[in-house]
Amino acid sequence: MAELLTDDQVTAALAKLPDWTARGGALVRTAELPSFPHAVQVVNRVAEIAENDHHHPDIDIRWRILTFRCRTHSSGGITALDVSLAGEIDGVLDALG
Repeated sequence: MAELLTDDQVTAALAKLPDWTARGGALVRTAELPSFPHAVQVVNRVAEIAENDHHHPDIDIRWRILTFRCRTHSSGGITALDVSLAGEIDGVLDALG
């Protein structure tokens, strides 16, 4: 089981993830894409990464607005796995958004 990050560690991680916040024991980011097909393309790429990493975010799709929540459910909060996945999601959004 992955070890939970301390509040200080989460704060330090968020300094490197400026589009993310910590809410409800998860890292959360909302992004607005140019169109619904763009949003689905981002979701599909994130799904590929998540499968490869064996670590999956919660994703909410509302037309062209995506909300990602990264939380290690088995640990009950934010771990290094979530910080890493958040960075990978940022990369996808930078490339495809």
